[in-house]
Amino acid sequence: MLSSVDNSIALSYANATKVPTKINTENDKKLKEQTDKFEAFFIKKILDVSMKHDNKLFQKDAGDKIYNSMYNDAVSQSIGGKFGISQMLFDFLKQRG
Repeated sequence: MLSSVDNSIALSYANATKVPTKINTENDKKLKEQTDKFEAFFIKKILDVSMKHDNKLFQKDAGDKIYNSMYNDAVSQSIGGKFGISQMLFDFLKQRG
């Protein structure tokens, strides 16, 4: 017989999540831009570490590292600002003044 799982804490947290801070001024736009760039940098570092592959079956040519770096950079730039790290950092810095 399965016991019931209490989801009340998780549900209360999900319902209590605050609405993202509004971007009103030019300084807010610049801050959000920088936090998005930081998130993209953070994601690129994760991709660089996780996408390393040393496959001895295929030979490496001179452009492999450059191509992989460019690919990781493009992916991180496209998804930067969408993970939530940027918004959390923006909210924190905005509150700190």
